Amino acid sequence: MNYGAENLLVRSTLGIGEFGVINSVSATKAGWKFLNAEIRRFEEGATWTGATGEFESVMVILGGRCSVESDKGEWSSVGRRPNVFAGMPYALYLPRHTQFTLQPLTEVLEIAHCWVPTDEDHRPQLVTPEQSKIEIRGGGNATRQINGIIPPGFECHRIVCVEVYTPGGNWSSYPGHKHDVHTEDGAGNLSEADLEEIYYYKIDKPQGFAIQRVYTTDR
Repeated sequence: MNYGAENLLVRSTLGIGEFGVINSVSATKAGWKFLNAEIRRFEEGATWTGATGEFESVMVILGGRCSVESDKGEWSSVGRRPNVFAGMPYALYLPRHTQFTLQPLTEVLEIAHCWVPTDEDHRPQLVTPEQSKIEIRGGGNATRQINGIIPPGFECHRIVCVEVYTPGGNWSSYPGHKHDVHTEDGAGNLSEADLEEIYYYKIDKPQGFAIQRVYTTDR
């Protein structure tokens, strides 16, 4: 697939204060193999019931709190920050073949949900703010904070999920790089990873900060 201004940027389908699927990108729509993602906004009293099927998935709480019941475990209060600029994230990893029901516990709940096909079985895992490793990358006007929610090496198959806080005016991904081939050096060390990536952006205008959500998966 050829990418350009028409298909690289996927805009929200909901207005401010509306509930439902804010945005979504499927592997079929993107023209790749694995990665699917969506942003959902719920009002208190709503219920979302689903199944992971042949996919592993992760739900990141962008703002608000919720409870999740499943046939592989229950989590009574997931989340604490009102929005992405007010603290570190909670996330819930669910393996394939999981039935689940999510219920908001606050007036507004916003989550990022991603799922990829897998033939592996892993345990469900709640990721708390204390478990997300913080890393400062770059320097000068390329400095940004990386919150490792589902980092490489996490007990899952393909998903990698991080949260990036970038001060206003700073570059978020400098120096320029790419992830379209898998290459290793002579010693077998990975020098470039072949990834599929989706970035979800939020901007806090009064503070001059932008947030970048990255969902990646090895092909």
